[in-house]
Amino acid sequence: MSSVIDLQSLVPVAQKLLKAATPWATVPILGPAAYLLGVAILRNRRIKKLHKKYNITSRESFSKMTDDEAWNILMDVAMLEFPFTYLKAIQFALFRTYGIPTISKTLVKTGQFAKPEFSLKRYADTGVLIAEFLGNPPSSARTHEAIARMNYLHSGYRMSGKILDDDMLYTLSLFAVEPARWINQYEWRQITDMEICALGTFWKSIGDAMQISFEKLPSCNTGFKDGYQFWQELRTWSQAYEAENMVPNSYNKENADQTVAVLLYDIPYIARPFARNAVLHLMDDRLRAAMMYEKPNILVSAFISSAFSVRKFVLKYLTLPRPEFLRYHRITPGTSPDDRHFFLEWEGAPFYVKPTVMNRWGLKAWFSWARGLPIPGDDPDHGPNGYLIKEAGPKAFVGKGQDQLDKTKERLKKERTGQCPFFVK
Repeated sequence: MSSVIDLQSLVPVAQKLLKAATPWATVPILGPAAYLLGVAILRNRRIKKLHKKYNITSRESFSKMTDDEAWNILMDVAMLEFPFTYLKAIQFALFRTYGIPTISKTLVKTGQFAKPEFSLKRYADTGVLIAEFLGNPPSSARTHEAIARMNYLHSGYRMSGKILDDDMLYTLSLFAVEPARWINQYEWRQITDMEICALGTFWKSIGDAMQISFEKLPSCNTGFKDGYQFWQELRTWSQAYEAENMVPNSYNKENADQTVAVLLYDIPYIARPFARNAVLHLMDDRLRAAMMYEKPNILVSAFISSAFSVRKFVLKYLTLPRPEFLRYHRITPGTSPDDRHFFLEWEGAPFYVKPTVMNRWGLKAWFSWARGLPIPGDDPDHGPNGYLIKEAGPKAFVGKGQDQLDKTKERLKKERTGQCPFFVK
């Protein structure tokens, strides 16, 4: 497997070092060599362990992957293997949808990007719903509540034709495809076929829960073989749709400007030109053109590319894999959707972050305070008491849609039980 470190390639190097070493130099050579070998072994072991755990031995075994298994595999990808890159991929997947005029026009018309305080809250509320159904098991009550709330918020726009079916499918495709692209481009190893299958399996299940049509995909009527095939067809369709529909438009730029402002909200003013160029660097030519942005500064691009290259090398050869006790979590645990939950960290304004001693007096809090930015607990509008999933979204929708929410949850209890989404009863 190309994504796994080749242990055999390390053997000749170690043999040459030992042969050339004098006896007194053996110890300082053996120590680093043993460490490098340990890094390689431990990084390979996690991947092999997953294949063994889910009995993934061949392409044929992909068809047996369940939604629960796909979710567990992706949790290791997102929380242990690539927490930084996976999160950024999800965030930029949402950002990328703003390059489609039919999507960006609808968002602008909602008024949720009219003022910075609106866009900050929308960013946080969108993060709540995505974090809930990504971070909790497919058949859990919290996941069902989040999907039901998301469906309700979309329902009026879908019924009126303001949100197109193709745009729903395109948005879903980015959440499935972008993590793989980002991992392959920026991480210490390539994503494996098993992980791609997990992406396809999981997001097919999400699409079914959101009642998104897959009729534009070639195998929709004959049936998808497995998550890997579904992912491949979804990526091919997404790329074609994007090539035709991602075009320059003022609505795209308006959405992009507000979102970039959110991303740079807690960056010091002196560093914002560099940070903005870093965001531009992470955008490809087509997306930049659609959002009517210029190319990034060539020096900033060179620096960012070099930084990612160094990061790859350090992670692959010098850094031990993240242990289980340091598993990344974005939201507080718990099983009940009726409890208030919190973000464990914040980007931009501190929405839904519990005002603990650490969150109010830690380094990040002091850094924010010194620049006149709010910290958790300062503003009651930031939800310091946490969020209820059923209230996520614009204030105008709070307390509304309970009947539809309940109906959707009942449907999901029957349909989304963690089984394989390609299984035909």
